Amino acid sequence: MAAISLLVSDFIISFMWVWSGTLIKIFVYKILGLGHEPSGEVIQCVLSIINMFFFAFLGKITEGGAYNPLNVLASAISGNFSSFLFGVGARIPSQVIGSITGVKLIIETFPEIGLGPRLNIDIHRGALTEGFLAFAIVIISLGLATKIPGSFFMKTWISSVSKVTLHILGSDLTGGCMNPAAVMGWAYARGDHITKEHVLVYWLAPIEATLLAVWIFRLLVRPMKEEKANTKSKSE
Repeated sequence: MAAISLLVSDFIISFMWVWSGTLIKIFVYKILGLGHEPSGEVIQCVLSIINMFFFAFLGKITEGGAYNPLNVLASAISGNFSSFLFGVGARIPSQVIGSITGVKLIIETFPEIGLGPRLNIDIHRGALTEGFLAFAIVIISLGLATKIPGSFFMKTWISSVSKVTLHILGSDLTGGCMNPAAVMGWAYARGDHITKEHVLVYWLAPIEATLLAVWIFRLLVRPMKEEKANTKSKSE
């Protein structure tokens, strides 16, 4: 029952995530009419951070519901084999379906909104860009979970500011997505979800970066924990 509840949470939260980004853009660009003005960019960043706090709260009350496959993958790798199968085989597909459903409804409701992020550079640089962004955000998330295990506000604040910063860095190149499920929703709407560019840049590169980030984090953190344990035993 808990597993089904988590899948439903992933679906709903992923659906809401693609909608939230669209509604923020509509509010800034159309309702406020600020377009690409500096004040509009600032307001969009502030609203994005507030939005991430809201979704972090949703993740907390649903006991793990998430909208990003990279977070699920990082957690699945760190767990046992059954949790890995559940994360990769059930949770990530649920997030993808939620994103596709959300984007489909967005396009039907706001047909003028556009068709989401696109690759604006060559495929190799695009893969490197998305891979770097994914690596950075996974390392930050793992570090926050280890160093600040109990502080919801501080963890969410650092994570949100980091995501917004990384998004800005990659927005003109790949869209700065760091979320394969959300990109899949828009790519499916355009009909290019099975192209080499989409699979390599928005799925393969971030997944490889996540695996590398988890491996490096384990490599660095485990020796530090062992060293602290040895120091403590010696002092006793």
